This record gives sequence, C-alpha cells and structure tokens, in this order.
Amino acid sequence: MAYSITVNGRTREVDATPDTPLLWVLRDELGLTGTKYGCGISQCGACTVEIDGTAQRSCSLPIVSVQGSEITTIEGQSDRVAQAVQDAWTAIDVPQCGYCQSGQVVSATNLLRANPAPSDADIDKAMSGNICRCATYTRIRQAIQDAAGKLEG
Repeated sequence: MAYSITVNGRTREVDATPDTPLLWVLRDELGLTGTKYGCGISQCGACTVEIDGTAQRSCSLPIVSVQGSEITTIEGQSDRVAQAVQDAWTAIDVPQCGYCQSGQVVSATNLLRANPAPSDADIDKAMSGNICRCATYTRIRQAIQDAAGKLEG
C-alpha cells in the first residue's frame, strides 16, 4: 500500500504494509540510516525521531499511524537548537561507541525546544528512555546543559 509521509520537510511516497514500522521505512525505503535499530520494542531510544514535534520511538510505530505527520530524523535536525546540541556533543566528546547517539541527540534537541533551561532532574526525566550501553550519561547531561547555556547567551 502506498503512503505519503513528510520526512525532514519533504513529502515522500512509500510502499509498505500498514504494520511496517516507521524505522524500516526510514532506513530501508528512504535511505535515512541515521536512525538506529536498538531493541525493537521502544525501550532503548536508539530509533528516536520527532513526530509533529514530539520525540517518539520509530521501531514499533506502524507507518499507517504517521501518515500526515511531520517526521524529523537526525538528518533533518538542523535548526539553531539542534546545532547547539550537536556542537556541545562534539565539544565534550560525548559518544563512545556512538550507536545510541542519534536518538540521544534527537531527544536532547526535543527537550531544549520545549524547555530551554532544564534542570538536571528535567534532563534525567526527558532522557530516561534513551539507553547508552557505554553509560555516557554524565557527558550527555553536561552537553545538554552546555547547549542550553549557549542558546541562552
């Protein structure tokens, strides 16, 4: 079945069964491989994308449920908030293996758009669904605080 979805500001036509997870449409049909497969049950956050401005897991979200929505992947994260997050990530060298980082960056950017001055508790709550097997949580929190500071000043 054909679906029309908007990804990173561009309307795309994809052919998939209604229950095909959005993650596989992004990766296999559209070649947007920045979004990663982690657990497949929405528990680790590696597959996080923004859907209509909300960070959501794409691995268990059927394509039929996102038709008409605005989807933003890591490849489409390019506004000033996303750039501040990515710059902070690079400046303090957050990633180790890097596998979870696209989901982490999407969630962090989404947090700062909603809350430009988050507390540590706000960060921990917003990022709690993003698991890092290298346990870089301290650096992730610091990068979010650094990005918030740069956006503020």
